[in-house]
Amino acid sequence: MQLSEVRISLCDSNGGGRLKAFCSLTFDNTFVIRDVKLIEGNDGLFLAMPSRKLCDRCRRCGEKNHLKAHFCNHCGARLNENRYLQYQSHNGPSRLKLHADIAHPINADCRMDLERRVLAAYRDELERSKLPGYVPQNLDGDFDEMFVDDDPRMMAPLRLRPTGTHAH
Repeated sequence: MQLSEVRISLCDSNGGGRLKAFCSLTFDNTFVIRDVKLIEGNDGLFLAMPSRKLCDRCRRCGEKNHLKAHFCNHCGARLNENRYLQYQSHNGPSRLKLHADIAHPINADCRMDLERRVLAAYRDELERSKLPGYVPQNLDGDFDEMFVDDDPRMMAPLRLRPTGTHAH
């Protein structure tokens, strides 16, 4: 898979925050990863891939709750406020792991290539943002352009088999 498009949405730089931009990465003009963040870290800019909050289960009712939650979202039981301490990151002894990536590069070469391409697109977008009449990029794309009503593949309804069953 090749990275075919990088879209950048700059964040407000007046606030002095570490979040510099949101990115949308398209591969082979067919697959997109949204909500990639470009963040100013201690060692420079880096990509933070889309992630989800890590959860564990309530001992009383078994429902999932974010690791930093104080009370169960389902039954209201008080949760052990230090339970998140057992989830250590592999990035050093003091880093706690409260989020898990949804999508991410598998190896360092892939990450470096993505970061290089995103940083180049970020610099280009910063320069465009200084021009009069600048209009920020739309990260969601225009889905109306993707579908053509007279395409025969779009005319026939799709019949999907239920999940967990075998096609015969």
